[in-house]
Amino acid sequence: MAVMFTLVVNFGDDLEAARVAAATAAGWPPLKAGHHRIPLHPATITSESSEYSESVVYAQLSVLPVAVGFGAAPDRRLPRIGLTSEELTELGRGLYGLLAEFDGYLAAMVGWDPDSLIDTEYLRADLADELANGVPGGLVVSEQLHRDLGAGRHFAPFAPGFVWIPWRGVEPSTLTVDKP
Repeated sequence: MAVMFTLVVNFGDDLEAARVAAATAAGWPPLKAGHHRIPLHPATITSESSEYSESVVYAQLSVLPVAVGFGAAPDRRLPRIGLTSEELTELGRGLYGLLAEFDGYLAAMVGWDPDSLIDTEYLRADLADELANGVPGGLVVSEQLHRDLGAGRHFAPFAPGFVWIPWRGVEPSTLTVDKP
């Protein structure tokens, strides 16, 4: 099973906005992570179905840094770049910088396999209490989705039209070279 540190973005039914974002990512320079400069794989756009409503299908954009995760198909022949929590935090901030250039999305997040956390039906059905308490950190939503969710005071401005629960970065774990 692959474990990927990635930026995932839910564009709802706005496939054109996802394509524009993919083109933006394609021209993005390598991101800093300590002394490393990490390029990005070409962004992928997939059609995803909500776990909570089979009728809800959305365009998901994924931006994967090269050789950072574990077992990702595009990295199969590459040596993995082991990063500290501090380096992953810097890399994550770079991915959020890229996200700030996107428009037309509903929800987005950077982290280790954050895909389920950008499913708007999941946010509505199961995360209302967490959102009211400022969890999960790093979740970015459109201002419209924020209003629809009644998500509360823990959100701060992210980019024009978007708010987020500020991200605190990556903690040492078994996925970092500075294990706890």
